Amino acid sequence: MENDDVLDPAEGPQQRPQSLMLAFFGNHVLEEGDLCVSSGSVIDVLGRVGVGEPAVRSTLTRMVNRGLLSRQREGRRMYFGLTPHARRILEDGHARIWTRGAVDDAWDGTWTLLGFSLPDSWKSRRHDLRSRLTWSGFGPLYSGLWIAPGEVDVTAVVEELDLSDHVKVFRARAADLTDIDQMIRDTWDLESIAARYTSFDARWTPHLASEADAGSGSGSGSGSGSGSEDDPIGTRLRLVSEWLWTIRTDPRLPARHLPPDWPAGPAQETFRRVAARTEEPARRMARELLDTARAR
Repeated sequence: MENDDVLDPAEGPQQRPQSLMLAFFGNHVLEEGDLCVSSGSVIDVLGRVGVGEPAVRSTLTRMVNRGLLSRQREGRRMYFGLTPHARRILEDGHARIWTRGAVDDAWDGTWTLLGFSLPDSWKSRRHDLRSRLTWSGFGPLYSGLWIAPGEVDVTAVVEELDLSDHVKVFRARAADLTDIDQMIRDTWDLESIAARYTSFDARWTPHLASEADAGSGSGSGSGSGSGSEDDPIGTRLRLVSEWLWTIRTDPRLPARHLPPDWPAGPAQETFRRVAARTEEPARRMARELLDTARAR
């Protein structure tokens, strides 16, 4: 499940501090159990990707107030950890990245349809629902009827937004008279989705080339400021947050109904290659750099 502030489709690759903050906690805290990180460490790491200290401090406070982070004092230092709500958000993002992936070449021909009708005064809840549906793979077939490929469980989304009485969910197959290719083009902006993948690939492929040059002794290995040898923790934070921005509006449409040159596969391969190269150096640096404590 996804929080609207975590994945705002209007963001560009340079996301808001909260998106970067959650990517940081997803990289270095999610799998460490009840670990908390000091505010100084968070300021240090986010500073490596261009977020200033005032923005980090205000974002930490805002995320505590919104129930995404817990806070505890140890002596004169303040430490922050994940709440259960934030863990659910990050675990869903982790599954989206590492389990489901960006390419669906095993679609079974089914669709999940979700119809809703909300009062005009519920603008905020309507916005929240649409944002969460977008992250879950839905697109607007019509204004109040959204559709997603495959079987998508939206129970948690609907219950958290307290919309059970206003939403109906069905699963179905398209009749022969339905042109699925046309329906997909009408429902989703394929050009925009493809452009995200192409842009990601263009930004990160040079990183692989620079590391290859470094390995052969013919280059510096630092590329254009994103070399993992210089700053693996910052590089990996940028990598993961940019990949989440790239995939956030992609519903993982059936591969057989997409253009043959669909760029999701090559972009995902680039992401995973850079991720593999930065994982251990970033973990090593995190162990040396981060000031942590166990949650009480």
